Amino acid sequence: MPGDSKRIAVTGGHGKVGKVLVPYLKDKGYDVFVIDRDAPSDPDELAMVADLTDFGQTLDALSSVGEDTYARAEPRAFDVVVHLASIPHPRMLPDSDEFRLNMMATYNVFEAARRLGIKDIVWAASEVGIGVPFDKTDVPYVPVDEDYPMRGYNVYALTKVLGEEMARQFCLNDPEMRITCLRLSNVMDPEEYAKFEGWQDDPTRRLWNMWTYIDNRDAAQGIECAVRYDVRGKDAFLITNDETVMRRPTAELLERYYPQAERKKAFTGNEVILSNAKAKRVLGFKPVHRWTDEV
Repeated sequence: MPGDSKRIAVTGGHGKVGKVLVPYLKDKGYDVFVIDRDAPSDPDELAMVADLTDFGQTLDALSSVGEDTYARAEPRAFDVVVHLASIPHPRMLPDSDEFRLNMMATYNVFEAARRLGIKDIVWAASEVGIGVPFDKTDVPYVPVDEDYPMRGYNVYALTKVLGEEMARQFCLNDPEMRITCLRLSNVMDPEEYAKFEGWQDDPTRRLWNMWTYIDNRDAAQGIECAVRYDVRGKDAFLITNDETVMRRPTAELLERYYPQAERKKAFTGNEVILSNAKAKRVLGFKPVHRWTDEV
């Protein structure tokens, strides 16, 4: 249990990650307020319907204090903002619309929080900002870590690359701010693990992110670890599970599909290639849900 019952705003709380994260945070004792474009299905959920591409609505939503007749708007309404809201894949909309929506929502959340005196933000960045799809870009070395060169291959990835740079600039301009960028891997719910068997005979179907995934429950744990992180400035962490989506040994896969990549370590078993070592060391992240235990 957290010692101070922090109040947390979760944007996009009705999305795939949010539906697991919000109850997880509540179970940990946090006071959670959801901000989403969709109305809550639970009438008792503390939530506001808001369009985060509109700065006025974003500012007002992040000012929310109290509930029912005690509700009002004030600065410093939240201890932490967890910003999940995003168009989650490329080509769901015309590129210019996806760029506008993702960038405006992220800017508005960062700027509204800054103006309201909310100095802690956890942002759902993505693995895609470091060169995904890897089979279409250079792979200088493995394991992949947070020092990897950033590259926006498509519009979705571009919004993640530029969002991280925007986070860095916000923190440079306000030394009291910290924006923790979590580079979430491909998020999987337990019911999706059945399809992993279909990939075992054709590894090329998962070449694009080097066979990496994150269990949604472990994603929630990683986000909660970041909520408790208290180091000022911008930082980034890969949030991945410990193993790949393949049963085949990682060393064999790398030799077959990425022979040119420099090996900075030896891989054992089906060890993950997008490394979560920094998140483990700095945030205390410990993924516990393995797809092979679920199938």
